[in-house]
Amino acid sequence: MDWHDTPEQAQFRREVRDLIENGLPQRYREAAARGGPGERAWEFDRRSSDPAAREAANAWHAALYERRWVAPHWPAEYGGGGLSPMEQFILNQELAWAGAPAVGGSGVAMLGPTLITHGSEEQKQQYLPGILAGEVVWAQGYSEPGAGSDLASLQTRAVRDGDDYILNGQKIWTSGAHTADAIFALVRTDPEAPKHRGISFVLIEDINAPGVTVRPLVDMGGRHYFNEVFFDDVRIPAQNVVGEENRGWYVGMTLLDFERSNISGAVNARRSLQRLLNTIADDPDLAARVRGKPLQCDLAERYVETEVMYQFSLRVISMQNRGQIPNHEASAAKLFSSELSQRLAQTGMQVAGLKANLLEDGPASSLAHHYIGMVPATVRGGTSEVQRNVIATRGLGLPRG
Repeated sequence: MDWHDTPEQAQFRREVRDLIENGLPQRYREAAARGGPGERAWEFDRRSSDPAAREAANAWHAALYERRWVAPHWPAEYGGGGLSPMEQFILNQELAWAGAPAVGGSGVAMLGPTLITHGSEEQKQQYLPGILAGEVVWAQGYSEPGAGSDLASLQTRAVRDGDDYILNGQKIWTSGAHTADAIFALVRTDPEAPKHRGISFVLIEDINAPGVTVRPLVDMGGRHYFNEVFFDDVRIPAQNVVGEENRGWYVGMTLLDFERSNISGAVNARRSLQRLLNTIADDPDLAARVRGKPLQCDLAERYVETEVMYQFSLRVISMQNRGQIPNHEASAAKLFSSELSQRLAQTGMQVAGLKANLLEDGPASSLAHHYIGMVPATVRGGTSEVQRNVIATRGLGLPRG
């Protein structure tokens, strides 16, 4: 398989690199040198109390917006880039290498394509421009305390009351809800229907509306990324249902079909390993600890695994480029990526030894923070158990247990 760029792809890659060179704010360059700006950096900077963070977020959004690359996967008629799968892949690849944050959050990545596919014309006109302009950031309300891996068991209710629905229930692990303006959610509108039916996809336009409560979930590293969201008699217009009532499961699953190549995960794995190797090279004690020891073999294995992860991404994007929708192939890539990220973090901790207990500033502290940050990797975005089930049933044709 020849993975070299065609002349057209090489030209597009140069355009992306030029944009990064001329448009990426210094804040994100410095963050990339430290290991990356972190997930949802643009969303958090957009609402930061630090003027410099807000300025960087606005400048980076403006640079992408000018090229119509805020939503490269959206059709041009809706303000997107209309890029081919390979162009999207190259764009995401170069942004990941540069440590440049994505902009627009779940609204760009998930809700926009879903509205384009299932939304009414009125919904498209009402919501898509604000998402593109960075004026409205959306959070995703899917998981619940009793409905994570088995999402179809969700219990948040929406009861019809005239021209409105009244929502009651709870969502959990809601990424970035504390900086979002709005939230889309799956809710149960027919409790008597089988669990994959009777679910509707709804839009709550104001995450600060009466009855909506966002509570932080702080992780073991002291970072606030996840949230709980409670709905207590929250009233929304019936017109805020996307697609057909009680058919929201199929709308929601369409949403999950977008951007499955996970090239950013493959690039981040390479970057994480290179940072670890640089840390070892800069510290004679760590270098002596690794040289000629089993840890050296572990590092070699991690290198091979990062290359395998990269090939997973290339396989998925090659399918998308042929007009195919990856299914079990994407699950295999997600599974491998999640578990590789944890193995990389574990290897880093073993290399650091007792220094890995440090959480203060310094190379060892970055390894410790990375290790803590990777704890939920095999849970978020679909657990490893769910991915293995998909691979077994859809990829290998095995019967359901």
